[in-house]
Amino acid sequence: MRCESCESSNPLDDETCIANTNNFYIWLLQVVALLGILALSLWLILRPRSPKYTIVDFSIPQSSLVKDGQNGTILYNLEIENPNAESSIYYDDILFTFYFGQDTVGERTIPSFHQGKGKTRQVIDRVDVNPRVWKSLLNAISNATAELKVGLSTKIRYKTWGKKSKHHKLDLEGQLKVGSDGKISGKKKKIKLHHASKKWRRYKA
Repeated sequence: MRCESCESSNPLDDETCIANTNNFYIWLLQVVALLGILALSLWLILRPRSPKYTIVDFSIPQSSLVKDGQNGTILYNLEIENPNAESSIYYDDILFTFYFGQDTVGERTIPSFHQGKGKTRQVIDRVDVNPRVWKSLLNAISNATAELKVGLSTKIRYKTWGKKSKHHKLDLEGQLKVGSDGKISGKKKKIKLHHASKKWRRYKA
């Protein structure tokens, strides 16, 4: 910025010109900083959040808990929530697995689907327990010492303002204790899945 008074031989005019120039640059920096804050705020608002997965119901039917029974079945209700008001979500196939110790109890594949903005989906299904694991699991349930691990793996894409994102991989885990009645024991009756630790990913591998 050039001030005409800078060409004057009057020292006071020179000081005024310098002050005006400094004020202009300070104002310019303030505008740039404000635009940066606005851009960051907009990014935080529009940045998609990961879907939430919660086991809202779990049970093993009494018919499966008969002593010396050869087969077992797990009934579950998995809630999948899209918390984003500006983004829908495209899910690849979801692999949902139950573990008992080092053994796989059973697994189910949830077919790929699209979930609208702010929507919640209930997946009510069943898993047939691996017969080789059922006896030891049944004994633990009878003693109220059974603890199952849950694993969920999938890939998702967000669609925001008509544009799809790249694939994002999700590996989630959870733990639930099973009482002698075949239902979730303890105070927490809903089990929220969270991002899997490195130890858990190595465990599954």
